[in-house]
Amino acid sequence: MPLTYRNMPGSERKKAVHEALERVGMSHRQKHYPSQLSGGQQQRVAVARALGGSPSILLADEPIGNLDSQNGEAVMSLLEELHQSGSTICMVTHDPRFARCAERSIRLFDGRIVEEADQAPIAAAVAS
Repeated sequence: MPLTYRNMPGSERKKAVHEALERVGMSHRQKHYPSQLSGGQQQRVAVARALGGSPSILLADEPIGNLDSQNGEAVMSLLEELHQSGSTICMVTHDPRFARCAERSIRLFDGRIVEEADQAPIAAAVAS
């Protein structure tokens, strides 16, 4: 639907949707309803939905929260790729492995900033 609001022609929309689903490994489930997908699959489709519009800013709240480690790393690689192409990624995570992928990190405790750091990001394919 958001691509329709951008006045993108139908053929381009279909291509963008298919490519985004391929990037998260879900193109084979393209015709399924959300109730027919697992929580992790739904989360990957949500990431694909966000990627499909090639956003300049992406707000990601626990984008890997329901994913196994392999799919989590794949999604983080996609976010890194999106960032490398010029998008700003603002991600909330409780997982320190994925927090280390960020160039800048802000830690909160009870709604207050307790630590703020610029850091060299670790490659998205985090091996722990």
